Amino acid sequence: MYTFINMKEYSGGLEKAIKYYHSKWGNKNNYSFFCDAIYHSKASDAGLPRFYLLLRGDEIVGCCGLIVNDFISRHDLLPWLAGIYIEESERGKELGKLMMQHAEHEAGAIGYSKLYLSTFHEGYYEKYGWKRIEDGYEPSGEATRIYTKEL
Repeated sequence: MYTFINMKEYSGGLEKAIKYYHSKWGNKNNYSFFCDAIYHSKASDAGLPRFYLLLRGDEIVGCCGLIVNDFISRHDLLPWLAGIYIEESERGKELGKLMMQHAEHEAGAIGYSKLYLSTFHEGYYEKYGWKRIEDGYEPSGEATRIYTKEL
């Protein structure tokens, strides 16, 4: 059985949740960035940003964030679904779809009518109703695809 939990409510502790997320998206130089961002995130009923864990029983098998901006030039768009990760052992079970649906529900519940994401992937998000709208730019200057979904 799979469940979602806000990282701030994780029974294994916020530090363990932060280390997990950082292990998937961080590097040796930016742990303090992720720690600070997640530490100052919101609980399930209090706005943005929010970070989630996907659990199978008590085991962490995935994560994602619902954030204000995903390191992309389009600061006028929000919120962003970011940092989706599913453990390789759990892939092929449509857990990414489940994670997207959870984020869509959460964003809608706090009043947003659209959700955005940026990615280099092509063909995956379209299967789940996401529409590519244009490119945006990362701080490096590299272009990345921007997708949106009506909630």
